[in-house]
Amino acid sequence: MPGDTPLADQRPVLLRLRHVSKRFGGVQALDDIHFEVREGEVLCLAGENGCGKSTLIKVVNGVYIPDPGAEIEFGGQPMTNLTPGRARELGIQVIWQDLALFPEMSVAENIAFELNLGGAPKLANYAEMRERARVTLDRLGVAIGLDRPVKSLSIAQRQLVAIARALIAEARLVFMDEPTASLSRDETEALIRIVRRLSSENIAVVFVSHRLAEVLDICTRVTVLRDGKYVGTYPTEGMTQTRLTELMTGNVFDSVVRSPAARGGEPVLSLRDLSRSGEFYNISLDIAPGEIVGLTGRLGSGRTELAHAIFGMTRPDTGQILLNGKPLEMRSNRDAIAAGIAYVSEDRLALGLIQPQSISDNISITVLDRLLDATGLLSPAKQGSLVDDWIARLRVKIGDPRDAVSTLSGGNQQRIVLAKWLATEPRLLILDSPTVGVDVGARAGIFEIVAELARRGLAILLISDETTEVYYNADRVLLMRDGNLVNSFIPATADIEQMEEEVHA
Repeated sequence: MPGDTPLADQRPVLLRLRHVSKRFGGVQALDDIHFEVREGEVLCLAGENGCGKSTLIKVVNGVYIPDPGAEIEFGGQPMTNLTPGRARELGIQVIWQDLALFPEMSVAENIAFELNLGGAPKLANYAEMRERARVTLDRLGVAIGLDRPVKSLSIAQRQLVAIARALIAEARLVFMDEPTASLSRDETEALIRIVRRLSSENIAVVFVSHRLAEVLDICTRVTVLRDGKYVGTYPTEGMTQTRLTELMTGNVFDSVVRSPAARGGEPVLSLRDLSRSGEFYNISLDIAPGEIVGLTGRLGSGRTELAHAIFGMTRPDTGQILLNGKPLEMRSNRDAIAAGIAYVSEDRLALGLIQPQSISDNISITVLDRLLDATGLLSPAKQGSLVDDWIARLRVKIGDPRDAVSTLSGGNQQRIVLAKWLATEPRLLILDSPTVGVDVGARAGIFEIVAELARRGLAILLISDETTEVYYNADRVLLMRDGNLVNSFIPATADIEQMEEEVHA
């Protein structure tokens, strides 16, 4: 296959796909794809959003039937008429980004759920379920209360429950879709240890992630798709993030430190000794017009809690928030919006967008009062003009504004979130982990938009736990730890390795 490089590791091939294509109407989602996974290996499936990764996984999982001419082998045996049930019997498991767990059910019930699928109806044996769940968690080397409802768990713990559920189904091949997107560095390292344990037990893992540093760390090979086509399979040894990005996008991205903005005039945002018990303490900072200030630190450092206070979602115990020199007393985020503050949440799916609603409604929801006609009803003409304007300005790729926003890729969804808040004409924009779940090409486009907004005078607070994001896209970077601001950096004069050491100290 083109792009393949011989490897010393020649373990038997577990899954092999040849000439796999899939068309949906006029869209060629997959075009003559070649793909193979070896027993016990950790392989990365890489590509931008919309390149065909999810479609390929659904073909392997039996959700989609490939077009005629496809060849699929599992364990050396040809597979025809693959169904989700048959894939499960073979030991093919998929852990999607949303995990597909039952939040109201217990850990044991979620893990042992597979035991109750198929066959004649029967009463659940809770003692057996708890014992099987306990044994499976012990196999992973983790301890989680079996009777705890899944809704009470952290994202990292839910990941482990999903992995345990795959193991109890005797998985031989596990696909993990963006497993680290919402995890801290420590949680990510713990998950990587689990993945390596699965590999040592001869369970193959296909890792789908936009965090390229993790890909190169954990995987031995990477298969790249672009625009529904197979680009190649490469060893990760000797591969760089820059080269992998080029393979995924077909473009070259230059990482250049941002030239610091001139900090003239009165600060747009000023915090003076802002504190909230148990979250952050004595925070003081200024953000000037046109300045991008990065805020980084490990999960739990207080970054998002500080953002919530600035946006009026919580009330600080002490200290002041000033906008253009005037103290703000906010009872809710409505007061923050009225004052000219916009907040792009880190949880795009739950807080940033109303997934079943249209693209048009998601963009206009923050400014409905401006779109009323003389009768007090929503004006379709005003709404259409607003939506068309922001779609054009942010270069959002859509079909029809009436389509559900859930039909868009992660990068285009994030542009819709930006459009929604920029429509309020803010003076301060808070971006909390704006590229979670967004591929590398779309990230570059989003940060081009952010840089352009800063050039127009918008003050921006950029929050991220990815050091490279704030290093290359902020004028100044503030480091938060245990609720305190502990250091600051000017990327133009700071070393990124030093920054990363400080962040993870």
